[in-house]
Amino acid sequence: GAFQKKGHSARVLTPEEAERLAKDQVLVSEFKQLKLENEAQKNWDLFYKRNSTNFFKDRHWTTREFQELKACREFADQKLTILEAGCGVGNCLFPLLEEDLNIFAYACDFSPRAVEYVKKNALYSTERCKVFQCDLTKDDLLDNVPADSVDVVTLIFVLSAIHPDKMHLVLKNIYKVLKPGKCVLFRDYGVYDHAMLRFKSSSKLGENFYVRQDGTRSYFFTEEFLSQLFKAEGYEQVVNEYVQRETVNRKEDLRVPRVFLQGKFQKP
Repeated sequence: GAFQKKGHSARVLTPEEAERLAKDQVLVSEFKQLKLENEAQKNWDLFYKRNSTNFFKDRHWTTREFQELKACREFADQKLTILEAGCGVGNCLFPLLEEDLNIFAYACDFSPRAVEYVKKNALYSTERCKVFQCDLTKDDLLDNVPADSVDVVTLIFVLSAIHPDKMHLVLKNIYKVLKPGKCVLFRDYGVYDHAMLRFKSSSKLGENFYVRQDGTRSYFFTEEFLSQLFKAEGYEQVVNEYVQRETVNRKEDLRVPRVFLQGKFQKP
């Protein structure tokens, strides 16, 4: 079982958790940080090589959480153009295309291997989808997507994998292809999520920023940081809140606190 609550207050740490995080102040060396940045694409490509399409489950919760996909329509069968920025192997994309026949999707990913998996999926059709490889921090989306043409951009568990100093470049890039008045739908890891608390010492890259054993990186967002990030690039904040879930493993009697940040940001 699991319960979920939404709101603006971050999760409160237990005294033990707070002490452990306070002790963990040693950062990974500058040399290694630079190496991780330079090898980011290679590390994600190796991740998909190891896990192929088996790692992430299909995300059928997206339409439930983001009723906005339906609310974006002015009339029932209106065709929507979406961009899934950071599509992975299509776990969000394909359930969405199956559930909603009036969507055309652009989809891109950092990893060339992930893009190949999307193209090999039986549900992939060029009539309904255009997938391409893209480093959102430096490759211009306008090379593949017309300016001001997209109704909804989904940015789901993507920004956390990017260095915090470069996140604004992604939002700037997306801004160019989004229609005025339309939205970015965001979901990612929140500060003090269980995954953040599990990192061993010597994994810390910076404040709320860590490296996994496979070389991929993960940032854990605060509501304030996310708000400033979007507003600095000209977006208006519509929704920005923590989603706290407690997942209960009855067999092992474990309670695992999951924290995500969910937001909706509009281009004026």
